[in-house]
Amino acid sequence: MEGQEPIEAAKFEVAVGTRVLTELGIAVGVRASLGHTSRRISGHPDRFVVKGRGYRVDVLSRMRPEDMVVCDLEGNWLDGPPNSVQCSEVKIHSCILKMRPDVVSVTHGHPDYTVLMSVLGRAIRPMAQEGAGLVLQQINVVPQTKIVVSEEEGMEVASQLGDGDAVLLLGHGAVTVSTRSVEESVMRMAQLEHQARLNYMALCAFGSDYPSIPSQLAAAVDTARPDLEPHIADRLANLGGPPKAPGPWSYFQENVLADQ
Repeated sequence: MEGQEPIEAAKFEVAVGTRVLTELGIAVGVRASLGHTSRRISGHPDRFVVKGRGYRVDVLSRMRPEDMVVCDLEGNWLDGPPNSVQCSEVKIHSCILKMRPDVVSVTHGHPDYTVLMSVLGRAIRPMAQEGAGLVLQQINVVPQTKIVVSEEEGMEVASQLGDGDAVLLLGHGAVTVSTRSVEESVMRMAQLEHQARLNYMALCAFGSDYPSIPSQLAAAVDTARPDLEPHIADRLANLGGPPKAPGPWSYFQENVLADQ
């Protein structure tokens, strides 16, 4: 993306994030065309890029940068491929981006275990290190299963999200956000589903009284800085700083771009 204009960089990032939802198993099978991620355009805080509708093959795994559409904070279509329209639930993105000026990216998906836990009425609690902070506090549930289409419905999602990073839709999946990148909002969706899956397994194996990670231990996950320990700090000083550690995202990006 280096050297690209902000809008082109945003389209690339959103197209990758959209495809990664399939790579993660969140948009597969009957959900192959369900889900979307967005990104606010750098330098244009009142505009964002998101997947649209009206493609010849409308599945997330096929999306390319040139397929993305540009919308304003009212959800109006501003630019995109011929015959394209905004995604049906564009109000999820426009209302959150309007209510939360700090948010850069919004992701919506229909992960299986997250859906199950919302219908069962069970809070998703910390069960593993990955994404523990995301579920440290109980996540609000919007009591709506149908698609979010109106301004009122979009603002309800934004309101229930508040200043948090995630909100659930009853039997309809979840919404995650990031103040930094599409990568973070998409990976938060993956982490949320990871936690939901472990919660469901524990519920089945142990019953409704299953234990979870104590809150003080879960809270320590996001504050731990092992790179400050002397045995690592000395090595980092010799290297001139910490090495780049892109983690699984680079792997996912390579996979989804392999056919470009």
